[in-house]
Amino acid sequence: MDKLDLKTLILVTADTIAAHAEELTRLDQAIGDGDHGLNMKRGFEAVRAEADTFATKPLPDALKAIGTKLVMTVGGASGPLFGTLFMALGKEISAEPDRANLMAAFGKAIEAVAARGKSQVGQKTMLDVLQPVHDGLLQGKTGSEIADVADSAADATVPMKALRGRASFLGDRSIGHMDAGARSTALLVRAVTETIEGQA
Repeated sequence: MDKLDLKTLILVTADTIAAHAEELTRLDQAIGDGDHGLNMKRGFEAVRAEADTFATKPLPDALKAIGTKLVMTVGGASGPLFGTLFMALGKEISAEPDRANLMAAFGKAIEAVAARGKSQVGQKTMLDVLQPVHDGLLQGKTGSEIADVADSAADATVPMKALRGRASFLGDRSIGHMDAGARSTALLVRAVTETIEGQA
């Protein structure tokens, strides 16, 4: 990805989160603190404000810087988790990644998020989207197919019982609601995959 691509990705993801901030807040109000949309919007607006600076860095450094910015600005539980995702991805990815490197780096980043959140797939968190997306990459799916996988995976959190995060305090009452972190992850996956396919 060249500098223009990275800046475009930053702008598109920030626009996507901003456009869905109210939806994410509504989801979080049902089973969480109710601040996920606002927190995510604040974090990605902070990243957008430094898009030109981030875009001048090599991809690994840019991802680590974005992750650090998200940790500092998103707040709540989501800041450390989304920040860890980007920082771990930056640590593992090469400056000009091929698909194999991307898959390996993404896998390591998912492991880092799981360790940070002390969670695993099936507990109604962002991992329930990240893992199917990684599986889709391994299966050679196209960007648009992977975006569909992410959306379906977020939908699949609705019948789950939350076992991590604020929603876990609700027990069975968490069933029937989509996890806000899973939804925001799916939104980001679609924004990134559609942008990259459009630039290819």
